[in-house]
Amino acid sequence: MSSHSKIREDKTCLNCRHVVEQKFCPNCGQENSDTRKTFHHLFIHFFEDLTHYENAFWKTIKNLLFKPSTLTKEYLSGKRLSYLAPVRLYIFISFVTFLLIALFPSKVSEGLDKSEAELAKSQIIAQTNKNEKIKISSDFFELKSMKELDSIQKYGKEKYSDFQYWTYEKVLHVTEHYTKKEIAEKFIESFFHNIPKILFIIMPFFAFTLWLFHNKKKWYYFDHGIFTLHYFSFLLLIFLILFIIQRTIGSLDDNNPLSFISSIATFVGVIWMCYYFYPAHHRFYGETRIVSFVKSVFLFFINSFFILLLLTFYVFYTFINLH
Repeated sequence: MSSHSKIREDKTCLNCRHVVEQKFCPNCGQENSDTRKTFHHLFIHFFEDLTHYENAFWKTIKNLLFKPSTLTKEYLSGKRLSYLAPVRLYIFISFVTFLLIALFPSKVSEGLDKSEAELAKSQIIAQTNKNEKIKISSDFFELKSMKELDSIQKYGKEKYSDFQYWTYEKVLHVTEHYTKKEIAEKFIESFFHNIPKILFIIMPFFAFTLWLFHNKKKWYYFDHGIFTLHYFSFLLLIFLILFIIQRTIGSLDDNNPLSFISSIATFVGVIWMCYYFYPAHHRFYGETRIVSFVKSVFLFFINSFFILLLLTFYVFYTFINLH
């Protein structure tokens, strides 16, 4: 993809000081263009750099989605110019994901509005049941304000531990200042925003579990790392595709035919995300189907557990730090 940057009048290369007669320096290859760029140029250049070889970009995406482990095997065999590099691929997908999550507004409030009547009804029933209950001073769900919490802590027979008090204080602070709808929106927003971060954080652990379960002489940690980069790029790309579908087609009325297509696409995408790891693992490591299946299931669930654990932690952290 050719650059449209303004060529400098000075014919001296800024990198190696060689005389530049044309657009690029014949000595070091650097373009003799103006180094002061606008934000628009930097933004465009970012995508130009990532997709410099258009065929390589689309070939990479196609293989990533539909040919498990192909990119990893090709990369480790030395065929690296035909595809985007693993790190660059993951960074690109992460950037687009963060960008689109920020651009698309949350649709949580719409779903909550539809069930507003049910919520009001459930609150009335809960309040009625509450009045019939035997009041227990240590029951958190009976608390309505910090004043009541402090009163129990000071005069109650059963006092909270420091951690319990800190937790209840945070929760009460949030519930006193935010509606249920606002809290739900924050939870969903935090969930979507933190998925790319969690995948990035869990990568070394995921590669480490692969290293533990495979021949140490045949496979280096580097090999597992490249496999992990490609697999996590796939997960993030599927998440991105499903996110776009849900924010466009999925936001239509339930009676719209396209809404059904959105549901089908989501179902297929989730199934493919869950299944993908097995053929990728089997094809890359070359073990028997049974051995590969057992390892895949175990590795999938143990890493899914840690991913959900980290996600829960991040969501809780967001919750207690609402201002």
